[in-house]
Amino acid sequence: MGYESQIAFTLDTISLRLVRLTSPPVTFKVHYLPYELYPNATKAGEDKYTWYKTSKYGDSEEKMQMYTTLMSAYGKSAGIEYKFGGLVANTLDAHRVIQRFQEERGEECADRIVNSLYSQYFEREQHPSSEATLLKATTAAGIPVAEAKVFIEDENEGLQEVKMLIREQAGNGIDAVPYVVIEGKRRDFTLQGAKEVGEYVKALEQVVKESG
Repeated sequence: MGYESQIAFTLDTISLRLVRLTSPPVTFKVHYLPYELYPNATKAGEDKYTWYKTSKYGDSEEKMQMYTTLMSAYGKSAGIEYKFGGLVANTLDAHRVIQRFQEERGEECADRIVNSLYSQYFEREQHPSSEATLLKATTAAGIPVAEAKVFIEDENEGLQEVKMLIREQAGNGIDAVPYVVIEGKRRDFTLQGAKEVGEYVKALEQVVKESG
């Protein structure tokens, strides 16, 4: 008998894809939960490069250049072309969209939305939660424009539910991301902070091993 395991939050899908290719007796499903790194960010946003340099690296151009060089190298190894322009802005509306369509249309739809949002923000320097960004993400997920637009434009729709989920994450002691919980038949596995793909694969394979 197969076992169904839920993975909470944003798992590096590369590692999940590697394990799924082995056709394990476990069905892994990704479930996204909201978390705001910068809850006080405005909707309009501010320049991403300047914000990082000032708030993270003491306004040091040298340290910022070291950061962008390192991140670019990490990204390239994973097929991601990081860019550092654009805006840092409030992401509540993006979370509203992810949660609503994850609930209504399931895991695959949510994956496509998240992948589009990440690509737009990290590789194309787009606003993380503008109407244009969200519509592009929902279109990539196969959601009719008219349906998505009605939801996106109603800023209160689903807002309280998302805020409640964010409070729940804080109540669970989560104060940084990524934070990944993989449900196992015998025990759960929690991975905090950015990990190498191999570490996620190891945890997934352990869930498979213990599912019998």
